Amino acid sequence: MNPEQRGFYDTLRQRLLDWTGGTSDKESRVRQYIMLAPDFFCLLCRLMMDKDVSPMHKAKVALAIAYFMSPIDLLPEALLGPLGYVDDVALAAFVLNGIVNDVDPEVVRRHWPGQGDVLDKVSHIVSVADQLLGAGLWKHIVSCLDKGSTPGRTSCRAASREQA
Repeated sequence: MNPEQRGFYDTLRQRLLDWTGGTSDKESRVRQYIMLAPDFFCLLCRLMMDKDVSPMHKAKVALAIAYFMSPIDLLPEALLGPLGYVDDVALAAFVLNGIVNDVDPEVVRRHWPGQGDVLDKVSHIVSVADQLLGAGLWKHIVSCLDKGSTPGRTSCRAASREQA
């Protein structure tokens, strides 16, 4: 991560920890998703530097990073507080889902700074994103990045493992 991204990551993590009182395990489901924001942001930054990620995917990763850092988005953090990161997390999961479907999942796993299996987290968030955001907002986010996709798709390789 460059210094600006590192500063954003540190500020975001601290803001979310303060909001949840330092713990996320006993908090609501939405808070658990929001607490993934710093780790997803870090993962996206690391994937930008990975030679195994195609230029097409890096372009989407760059858009997701910019979306995280932008004060203007569909659910603005300035108005909604930490709840405004729900769309950022959903967008990151969508981008990561696309990468996992095109490259070896270990490329994503080796950069994951969080706990648990990143593929399970990505698959789950993509599968519930339309419930979290509302189908209309989720369709809008997906259409901005992937013209031919189906909103709420769960084609991440993690999804096939969960269904087996």
